[in-house]
Amino acid sequence: MKNVPLSVLELAPVTSGRDPAEALAYTTEVARHAEQWGYRRIWVAEHHNMPAIASSSPAVLVAHLAASTSTIRVGSGGVMLPNHAPLVVAEQFGMLEALHPGRVDLGIGRAPGTDQVTAYALRRSVEALSADEFPQELADLIRFFSGEFPAGHPFGRITAVPGAGDAPAIWLLGSSGFSAQLAGTLGLPFAFAHHFSGENTVPALELYRSHFQPSAALAEPYAMVSVNTVCAETDERARFLAGPQTLSFLRLRQGHPGRLPSPEEAAEYPYSEIERDFVQQRLHGQAIGSPETVRARLGELVDRTGANELMLVTTGYDLADRVRSFELVANKVAVLS
Repeated sequence: MKNVPLSVLELAPVTSGRDPAEALAYTTEVARHAEQWGYRRIWVAEHHNMPAIASSSPAVLVAHLAASTSTIRVGSGGVMLPNHAPLVVAEQFGMLEALHPGRVDLGIGRAPGTDQVTAYALRRSVEALSADEFPQELADLIRFFSGEFPAGHPFGRITAVPGAGDAPAIWLLGSSGFSAQLAGTLGLPFAFAHHFSGENTVPALELYRSHFQPSAALAEPYAMVSVNTVCAETDERARFLAGPQTLSFLRLRQGHPGRLPSPEEAAEYPYSEIERDFVQQRLHGQAIGSPETVRARLGELVDRTGANELMLVTTGYDLADRVRSFELVANKVAVLS
């Protein structure tokens, strides 16, 4: 496959029979191994009211992962900006950048990362549930880092401490065309969620590149694509290990979220024909299999999308299997180390 950097998106999966504390400890081990094998960055995603995901507070988890490693970039994939005041995000990630200079990424999303009731609990008003203010909130966030508000702006007298002068690398995240176009217009790097919106990947990246305007952050477009990746010694073993992630996503879409099931439970689940079709659509375009299969799938994805970087999403049940997947990809697929 084409030699592009590889990174990791961690959801801190909470598995059946275990608790969030153990999930977070496992995520820390994934970060340490990813650094050892040469992955460029590890991001954590903001989700709420999801029993299978423990990464509800990216800023806190990023601080822990940065302190537990020394060279790998750490960041959010992402912080859902409508859930937070821009000043708070600027202070949190400004502090992270001040503590770990040159290692922090701030990936920003405009979706709630949860259901509408939980979004209301986060935002405390019905009016705040809309994402219509996202461009303005993003502009305010960037200005808190630069300190460059227009004359007469009500926030012009506010200094984010830390924040102003301690700006992390800012990315926009998306699963549709809106954030792709906005990222291009602002000249920011863009990360697309191919791992759950594969049919929109190529159109969104075309929008991003066609709208790109050079900026202080980037002279040329830079696109990263996230992809579900499970690598094992054989295709059959990899499909078995990918079962829990697929069943968990199905249950989430059916309104029955729960902790990540075991591979054995997933293998025994009696899928209906409709559910099996859903699973096949979910797996299409993802990288699940032996090193040879994963190499081919990732290579096809890079060729089709022109991605500058890939971010692997490996949500396995056992830590040893997750770590082994990243090791196989690093040493037998991309030869990162």
